[in-house]
Amino acid sequence: METMKRTVTCGGLRGTDAGKTVVLNGWVHRRRDHGGISFINMRDRWGITQVVVDPVLKPELAAAAAELRNEYCIAVEGAVRPRPSGMVNPEMATGEIEVDAERILVLNKSSALPFQIDEETRANEDLRLAYRYLDLRSAAMQKRIRMRHETAFAVREWMTTQGFYEIETPTFIKSTPEGARDYLVPSRLYPGKFYALPQSPQLYKQLLMAAGFEKYFQIARCYRDEDARGDRQPEFTQIDIEMSFAGRDDILSMTEGLMGHVFRKVLGVQLPASFRRLSYEEAQERYGTDKPDLRFGMELLDFGPYVEKGTFPVFKDAVAAGGAVKALVFKGGASRSRKQIEELEAVAKIYKAKGLAWMKVRGDAARDGAAQEGENSSPLEGGAAKFFSVNAAEILRGLGAETGDLILMAADAKRSVANTALGAVRSRLGRDLGLAGHDPSSPRFEFVWIVDFPMFEWNGEESRWEAAHHLFTWPQEQYHAVLESDPGQVKGDLYDLVLNGYELASGSIRVHDPELQKRIFKIAGFSDEEAERRFGFLTEAFKYGAPPHGGIAPGLDRLVMLMAGESSIKEVIAFPKNSFAVNPMDGSPSEVDAKQLDELNIAVMKKEKG
Repeated sequence: METMKRTVTCGGLRGTDAGKTVVLNGWVHRRRDHGGISFINMRDRWGITQVVVDPVLKPELAAAAAELRNEYCIAVEGAVRPRPSGMVNPEMATGEIEVDAERILVLNKSSALPFQIDEETRANEDLRLAYRYLDLRSAAMQKRIRMRHETAFAVREWMTTQGFYEIETPTFIKSTPEGARDYLVPSRLYPGKFYALPQSPQLYKQLLMAAGFEKYFQIARCYRDEDARGDRQPEFTQIDIEMSFAGRDDILSMTEGLMGHVFRKVLGVQLPASFRRLSYEEAQERYGTDKPDLRFGMELLDFGPYVEKGTFPVFKDAVAAGGAVKALVFKGGASRSRKQIEELEAVAKIYKAKGLAWMKVRGDAARDGAAQEGENSSPLEGGAAKFFSVNAAEILRGLGAETGDLILMAADAKRSVANTALGAVRSRLGRDLGLAGHDPSSPRFEFVWIVDFPMFEWNGEESRWEAAHHLFTWPQEQYHAVLESDPGQVKGDLYDLVLNGYELASGSIRVHDPELQKRIFKIAGFSDEEAERRFGFLTEAFKYGAPPHGGIAPGLDRLVMLMAGESSIKEVIAFPKNSFAVNPMDGSPSEVDAKQLDELNIAVMKKEKG
């Protein structure tokens, strides 16, 4: 087969290259004819160059140019020349020049396209994933995958300069409980036995600390068999990090340095040297979530001090039961219709709230707010306003509400429900109002550390305590004496890094004392025998001078997604699954031959429908 080897990329030519003869390889991005002259936009990974074929001057090329269709793979040889005056395209890096074609070679033809390949493909998700190799040709996907590469490179660059070793850990491991179902791999050599694909390298990175490597990282593939929901992927990538002889502040500082380097190298964005910190309790009280988006305010406020003077029985009952009444002030929200408020109430109910109370601040609130409390004229109207006419002015002062504002309130006998429900309303408003909008020309990145998480949480269905994160977290020192007697009060040395409302990384200081680890296993309901069977290889390693250690694992997919200003990790993964964990391109998961099942001693039992 005749070939024409590329001498320059489609994004590499500039005005200074005029007069050169070059060879381009790439795809036909667009072809258009004007006055008999063919203009071909030729594309490769680096950009687009305009190629010109004049049938009057080059009659032998007219037929070849007429044959070209979008996405034909071609080679072109020709002379670089300046574009005619008035035809320079400042939007293109190569917009000063064009290539006068002298030879055109079709390397491969293209069938009719299932969708047009533009800057950003507009096809539906399953069609894009079914033809992902075409979707990836779009400029937007090329840019995002390049950003992913640059991010991974920057991570390796910075971690290496900080003295970390990149060490691979196994992908065939022993099944251990880590919060989600394992993907299991049957062993042909040992019938009835299985490997598990790692949900994370957790145990192995701790063993690397016991082995004395002190600083480890890995861009690790992880696997979780979870129910299809939202933006989950059955396989994902995390930046796995572990350090010996390190406390919480050491790991937080190291991570801040890593993020600073990555954002500077990839985006040219200068991050603050250190990030804000909030305790888990503070985050819940002020934002109703442990993943707060700090790009906008609208914090949750305590409405409890105003309940006693009011006459609203729902609020009084919640406070009497030891719960809470929380409020947020929606600036300018008084123009919201009853239907729009009911839509927000539906959001609150998803998070177990029984309802969403509201009051509007009237247009004459400035006058009425100055009135003495107890007067009949109240600056509040609508919803629950009638229950608080007596102390309306006090409420306005305390909440900082003004004319035209909407006050939204959630109450529950469980403080956590009131916080979480109203926090969900806050998030919905932030999204709907564009308060946290991503401006590509000036993106905002608001990092915050969430610290001091509960160590254990109660599983009501199974009537037992379980680890809030994982079983290998170090309880903060002041709680060691009450581990067994009051697990619900114990705080772990845990920390999450949150960026723009997304959990970006999670980590902890680990247990390195085998006796303390046994106590934690018992609280979580593991007998000595079960703990030995599941984790014996780890606790055995702790007996031989394992050092204090801790780590963190930022999600690479989510990091690149946020850097790119996207809302789905599918947009930054080359070959993702769809929302049902299916790959429309290769048809996985799929059935396998009976012979393969026989070799693995596996029989497939299909459940009866109905």
